[in-house]
Amino acid sequence: MNKKSFFIVLILLSVVLVSGCSSSVGNPPEKPGTADSNFESVEDSGSGTGSGDIDVLYQVSTIDALLQGVYDGVLPVAELETHGDFGIGTFDGLEGEMLALDGNYYQIKTDGIAYPVSGEMTTPFATVTCFEADENFRLEEPANLSELEAFLDMNLPSENLFYAARVDGNFSYIKARSVPRQEKPYPKLADAVSTQSVFEFENISGTLVGFRAPEYVKGVNVPGYHLHFITADRSAGGHVLDLEMDNGDVSLDITSAFFMELPTSGDFYNVELGQDLQADMEKVEK
Repeated sequence: MNKKSFFIVLILLSVVLVSGCSSSVGNPPEKPGTADSNFESVEDSGSGTGSGDIDVLYQVSTIDALLQGVYDGVLPVAELETHGDFGIGTFDGLEGEMLALDGNYYQIKTDGIAYPVSGEMTTPFATVTCFEADENFRLEEPANLSELEAFLDMNLPSENLFYAARVDGNFSYIKARSVPRQEKPYPKLADAVSTQSVFEFENISGTLVGFRAPEYVKGVNVPGYHLHFITADRSAGGHVLDLEMDNGDVSLDITSAFFMELPTSGDFYNVELGQDLQADMEKVEK
């Protein structure tokens, strides 16, 4: 991969470079406590490969670019895997939903099936991390999507950090989707989802995989929750549109560092970013 023409690096919140998930094994990240402890952990992490003990959310491109139709894959999955064993995203041409869980990457296509992913496949947008639970909760009461998100929000140490969220549960209902591969000239995401396939699961067990981003990253990532689903047997799933949950186990991974790589060519260079795309985002989530 020709990185000189491929990427520039935009570093937000901290200057941290992580090469894989194994570097943090046995060194769980410090939970937010005092400002001193947080800054100390960032300083200790340094800028060298694999030297830190802090959770890092690694992202390719921006949600704003994806909303505007920047769908060309720019990073191979083989490289994305070195930055996280847990995450979500999409693939070249917006072909299907990406889900990474326990180090395994899946592509959920418009037939609803979760396919294993090869390292040569590329992504235009993805968010991953090395998942290590900092907070664990048991949810015994039934909850819809809004109620589940409210329950998670109640248990956040702060609304100003990033969180990876994993929910292993039993669901009476899940509504999910996947978007078919798009052809150039690419439409905006709000138009692309008009051809999406919608799947409905009933009385099924599985795992929600996703992130909660703070409000101040609007345009960079999705403020609030962005969740994908995969069945317990890892055979099917999709981008979550709605759900009814019976019960389950919730794990939150506090990710206090954020690292983003941006494409340095193609549509990303020419698209007009920074627009108010709230209406488009609302269409995408229906």
